[in-house]
This record gives sequence, C-alpha cells and structure tokens, in this order.
Amino acid sequence: MEPYRIKVVEPIPFTTRQQREEALRRVNYNLFDLRAEEVTIDLLTDSGTGALSAAQLAAGMAGDESYSGSRSFYRFHETVTELTGYAHILPAHQGRAAERVLFTTLLERGDLVLSNTHFDTTRANVELNQAEARDLPCPEAKNLDSTEPFKGNIDLDALARTLSGPDGSRVAVVVMTITNNGGGGQPVSMDNLKRTAALCRQHGVPLFLDAARFAENAWLVTRHEEGYRDRTPRQVAEEAFRLADGCMMSAKKDGIVHIGGFIGTNDPELAQKCELLLIATEGFATYGGLAGRDLDMMAQGLTEVTEPSYLAERAAIASHLAHRVRAAGVDIVEPPGMHALYLNAGRLLPHIPPHRYPGHALAVQLYLEGGIRSAELGSLYLGEEDEHGNPIKSAPYELVRLALPRRVYTRSHYDHVGETLAKIAKNADQVYGFRITDQSPILRHFRATLVPVPITG
Repeated sequence: MEPYRIKVVEPIPFTTRQQREEALRRVNYNLFDLRAEEVTIDLLTDSGTGALSAAQLAAGMAGDESYSGSRSFYRFHETVTELTGYAHILPAHQGRAAERVLFTTLLERGDLVLSNTHFDTTRANVELNQAEARDLPCPEAKNLDSTEPFKGNIDLDALARTLSGPDGSRVAVVVMTITNNGGGGQPVSMDNLKRTAALCRQHGVPLFLDAARFAENAWLVTRHEEGYRDRTPRQVAEEAFRLADGCMMSAKKDGIVHIGGFIGTNDPELAQKCELLLIATEGFATYGGLAGRDLDMMAQGLTEVTEPSYLAERAAIASHLAHRVRAAGVDIVEPPGMHALYLNAGRLLPHIPPHRYPGHALAVQLYLEGGIRSAELGSLYLGEEDEHGNPIKSAPYELVRLALPRRVYTRSHYDHVGETLAKIAKNADQVYGFRITDQSPILRHFRATLVPVPITG
C-alpha cells in the first residue's frame, strides 16, 4: 500500500465525449494546448506535477526570500553537496535552464555531444549552440520486448570507437541520462557508468549526468545489479554522482517539486563561467531564478526521494499499470520503468504509417475515449518530412509515454487508463492518422498543428 496518507485533495474534471471532440478541434489536435480543466487523468509528464509532502510545505513556509545569501540557499547547497559531492553547485529554475547555461558555456560550434539518449530539450540546447547531439544507446535497447534490466546503458564499444576515432577531437562532453527517458525509461547500470567514466578519463572528456531521475535509477540498480543488492538507494546515488565530473538536474522529477534544478561540477573554471551566465540570465548565484521557498522545498524533496518505502511504492504503481496495459492487449517497452510506461503504438496500429504518426494517433484516441493526456515519442517527435509532406526520416519506434506524476494518482485512476486502452485495442483498425499543417523548426511536437487523415487500404 502507499507509504503515505492523503491530507489534501483536489477535484478532477469529467468531460463528455462531445466536449473532448470540440476541445481537440479547437487545439488543432495538439494535446499540449488542452486546458487542464479539460483533462481527467494527466499523464503528459512527471515533470513538476508531483504532490508535495507536508514536510516540503512546512519547509516552504520557512523559506528565506533574501535576494542574496538566504538561509534557504545554504540549506539547498548543503543538501546537494552532501548528495553529489560536487565542489560547485548552481541553482537554476529548471532542468532546461541548467542545460542552456551549461551547454552555452561548454560548447562551441561543431562540437559533438555523446549520450546514451538525449531527451528533447537536451538535444535542442545542444543544437541551439550549433553542436551535434549523437545518441549511442546499447544494442539491447533495440529489442522493445526484451526484459534485460539495463537497456538504458550507453553502447561502450561505440563510445570507445567515437572517442578514439576521427570525431574524437570534436567530443566536448558525454552526457549519461539516468534513467534513460528517451530510451523507454530504462535504467543505467553502475558497471556501465563506471566503464563510461573510465573511457572519458582516458580521453580527457568530461562526463556529466542528466540526473533528473537519479533516485529511480538507483532503486532499479539495487533491485537488479549484482554487488548492489545490499546497498541503499542513497548509497548508490552518491556513488553514481561521484563517478561523473558534474551533472545537470531538473528537480521537477526526483526533487519532487514544481519548479527547480541545478548544475553541479568539480571544475572551478567551468563553474565560474556558468555562474556569470547564470547571473546575467537567470538570477543571482544564490537563487538562480527561484524563490527561497522553492530552494527549501527542493532540499527536502531531494532528501525524501531516496527513501526506500517511497521508491518501492513508485515501482509498484508502475508495475500495476503495466499489468493493466498488457491485459488490455497493448504492448509496452519492457521491462516497465518507474517514471513512465511506453506504449508500442506502432505495433497496436500497424495500418498507420510513420508519416501519419501512429503514436500521436494513439495519444489522441486516449484523450478522446477517456480524457487521458499523454505524450507521443515517435515520428512526430523525431521524424522529418519534405515541403510536400513526404517522409525523409522516421523514428525508430512509434511510442506513447504515460508519465506517472509522483504521489498524485491512485490505482483506481490507473485502472481507468487500462480500461480505456482495452476499448481502443478492440477497434484499433478504426483509429485514424494525422497530417501536420504547421510546425516550428525545433521541438515541433510542442507547437505543431494537425488534422486527422483517414487511413485506407
């Protein structure tokens, strides 16, 4: 059972199918543009959507709003330093702000950034600095049905070849995303992280963690990796941070807060350059665009998130939803992670070609049938077309992510998700595809407008 009791509740909206049809037409079938009051179960993201604990709210009430050198900053700084071991800690208002400051400071035109998988904003911030983001997922990640426990790993052979090959001089940083969000929420093993760190040291390349879900990665390590089964998640997390040269983190995930993030590094010169940019664009170095209360709540959340009882329940709720989804006849990326489930939309909707976006089609159908909002991770997110709409590049997989907000929904809410998917699966051949009518040059899935397209033949 949940290791907490509910103190405050918020009503959720229930809409009719007609209302949802009208809402979809109004937003041009882009689920990001739906109003929150039009969504019954919101699984769009786990970023900043969690429920605060009583201790976090109490910490926020004690927040010190001094512009410089507040008590809240020093509590935050002490907490993060103890967790990560990094010599220099800079707060930021969220993860993509930390990415922007770090990459703007670290990267030059033509540089190469290697990763197990870049997520969307990470890739965008690399490319905005006119550098190349290259993914090196491990071979096991290609088999969506495999239950291999560490499919989030980086491909060590490909990493070694790149670092020692003709592109080696271009590599500015290696980023290890834990857990691997773009790769199905799969964890990274400590062995893989150690070997990556050794390769980076050998070639003089810094290793940074994208640590948004560091605690969930640590929990899965304690469950599945030999030599770590008797460790606590906190001990695993501390070791992981110390294997890297630094990190950037969106604390809206495993900080369990609504806003916040940070950069950590052991490089004093890099820290100084980042601090100057932070002051110019985010805020003074002791608040980084955050209120004092946010710093206090982040510090408390970073303490709570490694509690074994919290993480065990987080894993259990994901397992419960996975069971309901499989029972509905829908395949997922196996094994299920903790922050999200990834539905195999391409397999469920084989009649919809990639350039008609089967992942987006399933996401729209989830909303239409059950008021459930989710996120496409397929060819709308990763694909490209020419000016006539003909496909140039498709995503390797057509997925839909059901992200699980922390401490928000109960099992009965997730039962509703399973029941909705079962209805869709029974008539999967009737689900229609989509065509883009307008898009932005980067991160198009956030702002694209679409129209439904019947699929014939």
